[in-house]
Amino acid sequence: MSAEFIGITQEYEKGTFTLFPGLCKGCGLCIAKCPSKALKWSDVLGVYGTPAVVADEKCITCGVCQLSCPDCAITVTRKI
Repeated sequence: MSAEFIGITQEYEKGTFTLFPGLCKGCGLCIAKCPSKALKWSDVLGVYGTPAVVADEKCITCGVCQLSCPDCAITVTRKI
């Protein structure tokens, strides 16, 4: 499977956050738009040599990051 389609998933109480580092170009729009300030730059570089994004325990799985990502590098799934 191609690297851009391998996601890194983090489970939270209200849902899941999945980042596809191969699709992330490091524009930072998701970090700027996150209402809970749960996103930050990772120490790991993505495929394009830019820092990937990582979510922390403040993530409320609202999906704003997914909507703001121009490269579809983030998927947020809420639990029902």
